[in-house]
Amino acid sequence: MCSKFLNLHLILLFLCFAFASFSFIAEGRILGFKKSAEELDESLVYLWPIPKEFRHGNDTLSVDPDLSLQFQSDDGDSPLVRDSFIRYKQIIFKHRSKFYGSKSQAAYDISKLTVVVRSADDTLQLGVDESYSLYVAKDDGRSIIGEATIEANTVYGAMHGLETFSQLCTFNYETKSVEVYQAPWYIQDEPRFPFRGLLLDTARHYLPITIIKQVIESMSYAKLNVLHWHIIDEESFPLEIPSYPDLWKGAYSKLERYTVEDAYEIVDFAKTRGINVMPEVDVPGHAESWGVGYPDLWPSLTCSEPLDVTKNFTFDVIAGILADMRKIFPFELFHLGGDEVHTDCWNSTPHVNQWLQEHNMTGKDAYQYFVLRAQDIAVAQNWTPVNWEETFNTFKANLNPRTVVHNWLGPGVCPQVVAKGFRCIVSNQGVWYLDHLDVPLEDVYNNEPLEGINDSLQQELVLGGEVCLWSERVDASVVQQTIWPRAAAAAERLWSSREATSTTNINSTVLPRLEYFRCLLNRREIPAAPVTNQYARMPPIGPGSCYVQ
Repeated sequence: MCSKFLNLHLILLFLCFAFASFSFIAEGRILGFKKSAEELDESLVYLWPIPKEFRHGNDTLSVDPDLSLQFQSDDGDSPLVRDSFIRYKQIIFKHRSKFYGSKSQAAYDISKLTVVVRSADDTLQLGVDESYSLYVAKDDGRSIIGEATIEANTVYGAMHGLETFSQLCTFNYETKSVEVYQAPWYIQDEPRFPFRGLLLDTARHYLPITIIKQVIESMSYAKLNVLHWHIIDEESFPLEIPSYPDLWKGAYSKLERYTVEDAYEIVDFAKTRGINVMPEVDVPGHAESWGVGYPDLWPSLTCSEPLDVTKNFTFDVIAGILADMRKIFPFELFHLGGDEVHTDCWNSTPHVNQWLQEHNMTGKDAYQYFVLRAQDIAVAQNWTPVNWEETFNTFKANLNPRTVVHNWLGPGVCPQVVAKGFRCIVSNQGVWYLDHLDVPLEDVYNNEPLEGINDSLQQELVLGGEVCLWSERVDASVVQQTIWPRAAAAAERLWSSREATSTTNINSTVLPRLEYFRCLLNRREIPAAPVTNQYARMPPIGPGSCYVQ
C-alpha cells in the first residue's frame, strides 16, 4: 500500500512538473524570452521615451557624487529647477558608497551640471515649451560644450532634460560609482503632442494623497504632463466644496475625503513635476452621489440620475462647484463629462416629463440643453470645456466652439471631430484603457492619434492623448502595477516622433528599452509590473532577471 502510494505520489509529481514545464514553455512563447540581462544589446539607447534627435559615442564618464548645479537665466533664479536638481541628484546617487568622495575633484569626468533657461517664468499651461537640449561630454579644457549642459526655453523643458540626464546615469556596482556610458551625448528633444495624459479615478475607490503623489512622480519619469483627476462619480463625492458643504456627504466614509487643502497640495506637487491637473465633474449623468447631501438634485428619490434638468438649483450647484474649483485648478481645461446619459429617468418622472412637454423637448433635447448650459457656466469661469465624445456624436452642430472632444468609445472619432474644427484628445478604450487588463502591449504602443487624419491643419487640432485608469477594480494596492509599464508605451507614442515609434520590429527595438524602463521604475520604488505578461499587473511567472520579464 505504501509502495503504491509512493508510486502514485511520484506520478502526481511528474504530472505537476510536466504541467509546470508546459505552462512555462507556453508563457515563454507568449513572453518571448530573450538573452540574459548580462547581454543587453549595447547598440540600443536605453532612454524612454526615445528623444527626437540624438548622437552618442563609446566613452564611459564618471559622475561626481558632489555634482553641482550652475543655473543661468536672464530673468532670475528658478526654485523649480533647483528643487528638481536636488530631487534628481538623490535619484542618481541612490546608492551610497564609502568610496564616494575618495577621488579628487579632478578625477571625475562630470562634476558640474549647467542648466541654461531662457525664461525662468514658471507659468504652466497647455502648450508650454517643453523642448530641451542635453550635452554630456568630458571636460578636457577645450570643449565649448562643457561637462553636462541642459539648454531650454522654459523651466519645464529643463526638467525634462534632467529626467533624460538621470536616465543616462548608471550605478556601476563593481566600481561603486555613477557612470554615463556611450558618451559624448548630444540630444535635441521636444514632445510630439502638447497633451500627454493619465486619467486617475478616485471616485470608485478612494486613493490617499500619498498614492496620488506617487502616481504624479512616476508620470514625470515618462514625460506625461496632464493628470486627469476624475474626482467625482455616481458612487462617491469625496471633494470638499465650500459653497455647498454637504456635497461630500456623498463620500464613501468620513475618512475617504479630499479637503480643499488636499487639492491645492496635489496641484502644487504636480506643478513641481511639470504636470497640469485637469479635474472632471461629470454631468448630467454619473452624479447620483450629489444627491446624498442635496436630494433636490435628484429628479426623485427613486430616480437619482441624470441630475434634475428642470431646476435652477441644479445649475447653481454646478456653478458653485466650478467657482470653488477654479480657485484650486489653474489649468485651462476642465472636463465636464457628458457621457452615458440615459434619459428614461427624466421621461418617467412626472414633473420632469411635464417640463419637457412645456418646453417642447425630448430627452435628447434636454441632454443637449443641460450640457450646453454647463458649458456656458464653465466658459464664464474662464475654463475651456472638455466633453466625452457622446456630446459630439449627439449634437456636434451646437457644441461650444471651444469644446475639446474626448474620444473613448473607439477609433475613427477624432478624424470626424477635427473635420468639424473641434480639438480632440484620443483615449480609444480598446487600447488606452488601462483597466482593460488583456490589451496586448503592442496594441497600446501602436495606437496612433493621427490615424486617418492627413490634413496638416486638422492634425494640429489633435492635442494628444490619454491613458485612462478607471478604478472599479483598482485601489491603492494595485494602482501602480496597473498603470505601469503599459502607460509608458502610450507615453512614448505621445512624446516621440511618429517615425521613431512606427517600428515594424517592436520585439527587437522597443521591448528591450521598455523592459529596461520598467526596471528603472522599480529601482525608483515604483512597483511597475512585468512588461510582457499575458495580463496586466500579473506577477512574474518564475525566477528571472527584471530585464527579461
